[in-house]
Amino acid sequence: MLKKRSTIIFSIILIFALSASSWSASTDDLLDESFRLIDQRDNLIEQGRYEEALLTAKKVVELVEKALGQEDELFASALVDLGEVYKYLGDNSNALLLYERSLKIYEEVLGPNHQEVATALHNLAELYKRMKAYKKAEPLYERSLSIMENYFGRDNPELLNILKDLSSNYIQMGNYSKAEPLDRRYLAIQEKTYGPNHPYVAEAISDLAVLYGQMGEYAKAEPLFKRSLAIDEKILGPDHPSVAAVLGNLAELYSRMGAYAKAEPLFKRALSISEKAVGPDDPSVALILNNLAGLYVSTGAYAKAEPLLNRSLVISEKALGKDHPSVATILNNLAEVNGRMGLYAKAESFFDRSLAIKEKILGKDHPSVATTLNNLAALSFHRGDNAKAEDLLKRCLSIQEKRLGMDHISVATTLNNLAELYVHMGQPAKAEPLRNRAQAIKGKASGKD
Repeated sequence: MLKKRSTIIFSIILIFALSASSWSASTDDLLDESFRLIDQRDNLIEQGRYEEALLTAKKVVELVEKALGQEDELFASALVDLGEVYKYLGDNSNALLLYERSLKIYEEVLGPNHQEVATALHNLAELYKRMKAYKKAEPLYERSLSIMENYFGRDNPELLNILKDLSSNYIQMGNYSKAEPLDRRYLAIQEKTYGPNHPYVAEAISDLAVLYGQMGEYAKAEPLFKRSLAIDEKILGPDHPSVAAVLGNLAELYSRMGAYAKAEPLFKRALSISEKAVGPDDPSVALILNNLAGLYVSTGAYAKAEPLLNRSLVISEKALGKDHPSVATILNNLAEVNGRMGLYAKAESFFDRSLAIKEKILGKDHPSVATTLNNLAALSFHRGDNAKAEDLLKRCLSIQEKRLGMDHISVATTLNNLAELYVHMGQPAKAEPLRNRAQAIKGKASGKD
């Protein structure tokens, strides 16, 4: 918002310098009034008075249109700012129309490869991502990045925002292989800009490590988390919330690797830091509770896991809403705990609610949906419904192969689960090729032929 406003003000000053002699007093008066209303609108937004801000933003658009007409970049900027107010009001549809209209004006007035066009493309892409329309956002981000690279080169700090936002869009799509080179570029630029021991660098390192963890490349993730932790502890202190975040991520990585003895003390330290730093009802606390519970589930300590998950669910529903993806994850984990405790009906109810949230928010072929399908298949197996378990595992496998790649470690896990099901069903001939393929994937992931 601030960056955008400074760009608009610069444009206005430049126009005055070039054209003031040809303007009428009426034009000056209209623009002066629009500047006053812009300040008023921004103050209303800061106060959360969005309906009043909307009326003011509409008036700005009217004044700028009277002064300069519709084919002017300042009019396009006024449309963008009006769209921002609609976003605050949750009206993405009207915001979208305004962003698209402003982009068209920028392209016509400034040309298709102007920096302002890149900004407009970026804003439109962010709106589509906000609307969960990740495929529509993708080409807009990519075109914006291409224009910015032509302006600034490939390693300029001006590219940081677009690199991170495009990476985030790919991650939301489950396309981790496209996100990874963007995150590596992002880290390289941060290191060049701030040096190797800056908190911004630590954050970029941690983000890359998280991505490698999602990709199943644990050997790449672990040293990155350790480096990020060392920077944050040195620069920010051992009790900073950023330290807690990295500790939690490293602990989660160790849990995935089966190194539970390493993971548990890290989780507990992260929890202690977060409760003191941000309070016991913060979503970051809920995340750590959920992940610590996951460790206890993996070690069979269900009685320790369930109260942690219940507390995590209460915090998350209150802070994030009942249809948030984080709530779906906690519900999935509660289902798993109840299933392992033999409470199958209760478990199925949790799984069904988790699956419905994920499909609604993330889409039916997201990797997180596959996780819930796999777990629901395990529950169906234990309840003796082998046909349902088979269908769920096949759908899980299809999503993982499509979104994660044929050689992802999660694919190997699902292949083994499906093979075990076929053995139980008395169909060993179907199981053997699945096990062989799973073993080959695991060998490749560990660096063994």
